[in-house]
Amino acid sequence: MKKKVLITGGSGFIGHHLSDLLNKKGYEVSILSRSNKENTSEISYYKWNVDSFFIDEQALLEADFIINLAGENIAKKKWTAERKTSIIESRVQAIQLIYEVLHKNNKKLEAFISASAIGIYGAYTSLNIFSEESPLADDFLGTTCQKWEAAADHIADLNIRTVKIRTGLVLGKEDGFLKKLIPVFKFRFGSAIGSGKQYMPWIHINDLCAIYLKAIEDEQMKGAYNAAIKDGTTNALFSEKLARIYGYRVWLPNIPSFLIKIVMGERSLLLLTGQRVSSDKIEKTGFKFEFDKLERALKDCLGK
Repeated sequence: MKKKVLITGGSGFIGHHLSDLLNKKGYEVSILSRSNKENTSEISYYKWNVDSFFIDEQALLEADFIINLAGENIAKKKWTAERKTSIIESRVQAIQLIYEVLHKNNKKLEAFISASAIGIYGAYTSLNIFSEESPLADDFLGTTCQKWEAAADHIADLNIRTVKIRTGLVLGKEDGFLKKLIPVFKFRFGSAIGSGKQYMPWIHINDLCAIYLKAIEDEQMKGAYNAAIKDGTTNALFSEKLARIYGYRVWLPNIPSFLIKIVMGERSLLLLTGQRVSSDKIEKTGFKFEFDKLERALKDCLGK
């Protein structure tokens, strides 16, 4: 009998790719969605609404595994005080809702696997290489991720194997942050941002989905894992590589930090800062990255 994987936030970029991979690997996939969607031959849909604390409990009771990708897009809107609260609550309350149903029904999953982010190490740039054991930051990004992971730890309290995937910048063909850069670089207007020295820990969408699959299948995996290549890519290097793929060298000066701050406000930290992270822990499980070279990953995403 097929194992059943329930994905929250499964209608987005990562969820779409992950669903395809799980189907190919013989899993039965279902998705919790805020909107009414018709079932397909590959995916079953169930309703939930975190704001009203509603969930179709049958979705959880039938699942063998839950992959939690739910959470509002952190880069989409200005970081007002209200928006910051919404970003945190969308992550924490989603897991709390799942916890309540599991606890009430004494439901034992084989594993609960939750998204997190490398933002847990803070929105600044340093020479440190952060491992899963490194000190965590107390700024907005760090606090958001810590509360996100603390909510997931409550699932672990139910004696359910719990894995937290601290994700870097995801490179993909149709979406992700690369999609916004393509028009600029394609028409030869690409350049580095700010100092260009901020690190950009990245991961190809195929590798990220493969890590989620391994978290399902490797019963020894639990706790936090960084999901990003540890090659020390800076924003300047990333810009140079992307421009080279389009056949030119970056010729424009770096976009000044103050302009980014004027346009984006506090959100500019997402572009102007970045940490190096270690992937040693996930690699010690035997996981091998398919795309560990930036140029090859970019060419694959761009069809070059």
